Amino acid sequence: MTAPRVVLVGPPGAGKTTVGQALAQRLGLSLRDTDHDIEASEGASVQDLFVTRGEPYFRELEEKAVVAALAEHDGVLSLGGGAVLSDATRAVLDGHTVVFLDVGLAAAVSRVGLGAGRPLLLGNVRARLKGLLDARRPLYTEVASTTLVTDNLDSEAVADRVAAWLETV
Repeated sequence: MTAPRVVLVGPPGAGKTTVGQALAQRLGLSLRDTDHDIEASEGASVQDLFVTRGEPYFRELEEKAVVAALAEHDGVLSLGGGAVLSDATRAVLDGHTVVFLDVGLAAAVSRVGLGAGRPLLLGNVRARLKGLLDARRPLYTEVASTTLVTDNLDSEAVADRVAAWLETV
C-alpha cells in the first residue's frame, strides 16, 4: 500500500507548499498538493471554483482529492488549508504521518498579504485569517502527529526541522 512519507497541514500562510517543495527536495521525494490536483482536474483555480461553484462543491472535490492522494502518493503531500474541516478527511488522515505547520496571526498576515488568490480571505484579511486560525487550529491539532510553529522560520529552516523530526519516527 502506498502512503505519503509526510502530510503537511496548516492555515493559509503557514508555508505548506513552499515548505513542501523544500522538504521533498531534501528527502529526494516528489511533492503533491491537493489544491493543484483539484485545479488540474477542474481546469479552474481554487478561487474560481469558490466563486463559480461555491465552497460546498470545492470541499467535496477536496475530500476526493485527499483520499486519492493518500492512496497514490508516496512523497510529501500538502493539503489545502481547509481540508481538515471535513470529518471524512480527518478520519482518512488517521494513521498517517501529519505535520501541522502552525503560524501566528501576525506572521500569517504578512505572508498572505491582501489574500489575492485566497477566496476565504477576501475583505478584511486580518479578521478573516484570525477567524480561520481560531476555528481550524483544534482540527489541525487533532490530525497532527507533531506541530511546528513556523512564525520566525524561513521555509528552508522549517523543512530542515521537519526532515530531522521524520528521522525520529
